[in-house]
Amino acid sequence: MDRLGVVDEIFLRTHRGLGTPIALQGLWRTSDRVEPALLQRIHDALRSGPLGRRVVRPRVPGARRGWRVNTRAHPLLFIDDPLPTSALLPWAGDLGAELDPEFGPGWRLAAAWLADGGSVVVLTCSHALADARGLVYAVDVALREVGATAGAAQARTESTRADRPEAEAVRHATSLPDTDRLADRAAAEPSSRRSGDAAARAAESSTARSAAARESDWADALRQWSIVAGGTIRALRQGIPKRPVSSTPVRTGGSELRVHSAVVQFRAADWDSVAKAHRGTANSLFIQLVVNLLWDIGFPDPTIGASLPVDTRDEPRVDNDLSMTEIIVDRSDTPATLRAKARAAYERRMTSPGGMPEELLQVIPDRWAYALSKGAGERDILCSNIGTLPDSLRTIGAHPCTGVAARAIHPHLTPARFPRTRLSGYLCRTGDDYVLSLVGLDPAIQSGTALCELTVEAATRLGLDGSPW
Repeated sequence: MDRLGVVDEIFLRTHRGLGTPIALQGLWRTSDRVEPALLQRIHDALRSGPLGRRVVRPRVPGARRGWRVNTRAHPLLFIDDPLPTSALLPWAGDLGAELDPEFGPGWRLAAAWLADGGSVVVLTCSHALADARGLVYAVDVALREVGATAGAAQARTESTRADRPEAEAVRHATSLPDTDRLADRAAAEPSSRRSGDAAARAAESSTARSAAARESDWADALRQWSIVAGGTIRALRQGIPKRPVSSTPVRTGGSELRVHSAVVQFRAADWDSVAKAHRGTANSLFIQLVVNLLWDIGFPDPTIGASLPVDTRDEPRVDNDLSMTEIIVDRSDTPATLRAKARAAYERRMTSPGGMPEELLQVIPDRWAYALSKGAGERDILCSNIGTLPDSLRTIGAHPCTGVAARAIHPHLTPARFPRTRLSGYLCRTGDDYVLSLVGLDPAIQSGTALCELTVEAATRLGLDGSPW
């Protein structure tokens, strides 16, 4: 059985209300209207792909939760009444409801035709199921499958047209007798015997799976407790370091607080050129832009703590294969200095609480684990550079995408669950464009429109020309 990692479990706890709820979202825009039949094929491919799974609880205390195949899915949500472009992000932001990675479908595919004649396709996924790179992998698998199926269907059609007389002869010579023989065999076998044998086989299979699961749980529990015991002893001998205190700024505004979003698109050539001119990288320019934006919003402190996710997977797969690091940014920093700070930070990842083994968080009750890890990885801003997306994500069937964005949203977020993070930025590259998605959690942000305008102004000061979605 595939098991949840420590980070998977952290996001599962946020889904249960222990922390800030998080769902991931990919958004594709096209200049023309995508047909519902194509979207349904993509939906079917996602349902049978890596996202088609759910969390199951272990039978033995101390064993990790596991993943089980789950082909249940929310039906495709399709809006054919044209949606104003200004309503795109708010509409997409409401799609995180009723995602359940444990007891129900943990993802949803939705699409809408836009008033400008285009379309938007949105895939929303519980963060417990996958991180950003994991979601990209799942979409890549689904779109490649749909493309391969369409290619094979076209090839079969062309072959049939060319060889129709021969194909008809083969069908009559082979298919019908085979079907008749199967029917005769089924009719000769008593129905009660067939159903009884099927029930017996199902019972035997279920018993075997249960026994294997129990054996696997015992082995996993033994492994987990061994790691925790050994690691705890070593931590006690060395002396448990004090955990840095991470204060959460007081939020104001009561229950009316809302999360505001913006998406701005840039030409990749311009972005890379500006980064080079500042002796930085595409990544350090991204950090600089988000930092400047938070100060423009009115952040009062002279320094800003930035958390940077680091992809730790060694092969393409779903799961939350990431760790976190941080840098401290002051007003004198430039893309060049941020490049050096980020490079050094990637060598020192944030560690488990108090020097204890991180597996401790998987063998103790959820509320204890949440208390130990509360606020881990949260800083004033989050800068998640998702990287270059696969070419398969540049089209939806035969429809070229004019832009592809990725971000996190926070379904059912209440003021009590607001994180320390005031502004989150997500950057991805597709073809000739970088797309920057911003999620504002600072109460000083008045609206998505205001956040978008501030982003374009901050980008202009750096020498970048941004196009809002």
